[in-house]
Amino acid sequence: MGGDLREARPLLLVVERDPLRLDRIENELERSFGVDFRVRGELTAAAALHCLDLAHELEQRVAVVLVDHELPDDERAAVLAKAREAHPDARRALTIPWGAWAERATAAAILAAMSKGDINYYVLKPWIGHDELFHRTVAEFVQEWSRNEVANLREVVVVADERSARGHAIHALLGRNGIPSAFRATGSANADLVLAEIGEPDPGDGVVVWMPAIGGTVLHDPTDVEIAEAWGVSTTLDDEQRDFDVLVIGGGPAGLATAVYASSEGLRTLVVEREAIGGQAGTSSLIRNYLGFSRGISGSELAQRGYQQAWVFGAHFALMREVVRLDALGNGFAAEIGGVGAVTAKAVVLATGVSYRRLGVPALEALTGAGVYYGASVSEAHGLTGLDACVVGGGNSAGQAVIHLARYCRQVTLVVRGLDLSATMSQYLIDVIDAAPNIAVRASSEVVDGGGEGRLEHITLRDRSSGAEEVLAADGLFVMIGAEPRTAWLPAEVGRDSHGFVQAGADAAGSALWGSERPPQPYESTVAGLFAVGDVRCGSVKRVASAVGEGSVVVSQVHEHLKTLRIAEQATADG
Repeated sequence: MGGDLREARPLLLVVERDPLRLDRIENELERSFGVDFRVRGELTAAAALHCLDLAHELEQRVAVVLVDHELPDDERAAVLAKAREAHPDARRALTIPWGAWAERATAAAILAAMSKGDINYYVLKPWIGHDELFHRTVAEFVQEWSRNEVANLREVVVVADERSARGHAIHALLGRNGIPSAFRATGSANADLVLAEIGEPDPGDGVVVWMPAIGGTVLHDPTDVEIAEAWGVSTTLDDEQRDFDVLVIGGGPAGLATAVYASSEGLRTLVVEREAIGGQAGTSSLIRNYLGFSRGISGSELAQRGYQQAWVFGAHFALMREVVRLDALGNGFAAEIGGVGAVTAKAVVLATGVSYRRLGVPALEALTGAGVYYGASVSEAHGLTGLDACVVGGGNSAGQAVIHLARYCRQVTLVVRGLDLSATMSQYLIDVIDAAPNIAVRASSEVVDGGGEGRLEHITLRDRSSGAEEVLAADGLFVMIGAEPRTAWLPAEVGRDSHGFVQAGADAAGSALWGSERPPQPYESTVAGLFAVGDVRCGSVKRVASAVGEGSVVVSQVHEHLKTLRIAEQATADG
């Protein structure tokens, strides 16, 4: 059905100035992708620019643009800039011959182009027929494009009014849980095709969710739990699944890593996540500094991979549920899960992460979900094509969101309270932001007001030095001004610092709440058998890789605790 929206097949464009190499690349692309894509090869930058302009004029889709690294710098830059401007969803790459990585100039050009956001990565030119490495690399680009191309039919389709806060919230929820989805605004050709296909009327103020990938399930104004259950995501437990070795509270990187290692080592593991798999990291549009993912990976995809790993090893999940009570028993813990009931566990790992801080501006709070979003809700980027957006925050997540939005928006403004970004953001993100022509950084500034008729239309910025205020047009406001732990629900015997972060290891040992003669293990809280990992832990490093590391390491400490319990039980039995 997705093909009904565009008669022409999506385009794979190659610019290669060597005729023999161009012929080989075209043949390889035709062999693997010729049925579903149009392959077009050009020998000059001028011809490639004309092709991109024509595709844009005819509203034809461009999936991948491969540009010869050996083109003159200005010609290469012109093609990449045109592809980025006219076809923001297209994957862009430099093609380099085998062995070119030995040349420093080649590596420098690739890194510079990536830093500016001109390319996604590089591709080695095929050196023989049936070059499977070339096929695989291009196939990955095609898959990435397919996930982002708005006209493609997705596994889940959300149909709602363009201004529907609930519709956009559902779309964001699906994205954060790694469920491929698309938003179709009522009244658009895309939405009309969907509604005609499923025989549904315009939902008006409501929301229709269609799941063509799993039998064509149709939901009307569903709750989050109904969506998850329809997709087959576990939100509850069977009566016989109530006793576990380890209860993991939180499904972010730290919690998922704990689940993978614990379940793979034979521990009966339950993960409870109140919102979406991936936690705060799941909202990041692209994580480029995570080991092993040279092209980068979205937070939601990384989280989904961790979820699948843990599930295969036998971990149980109760998603979109919340632990509302936790009690320490003599030989373990009892927990009450909202909507699920009581469970027991011999050990508990807290991996609840942090929650976004709010702006506290009443006029903007009233527009939450209607142009105002907390967290990197990059699923809204398509809806802001050609419009203006603002991101508040100076951390890496804010930088990633700004760069992603800049692919679609006319102008993106990054608002930070500090004097610059150097103290809070990775340099590779700063470089991309500095190079982007449609990103403006407003330092020493804060958002103090805003408004619009039913949806955000403008914001007010205040210069923190002079006090001067300025009204800016804004169709989207993404707020990422830090976060705080949600630990007030924990028992009083769990030690926390003045900000609510859980004390563990040396911090727990120095607390009067620690009552054992032995010292606590490195990630153990003031309650024996209760561990804290990731952002919720006092003194943690707020990075995805460190959270994953803590989640993997804590399992060995859980084993030590379980060993202690077994020894105590044996001593009681012998006594």
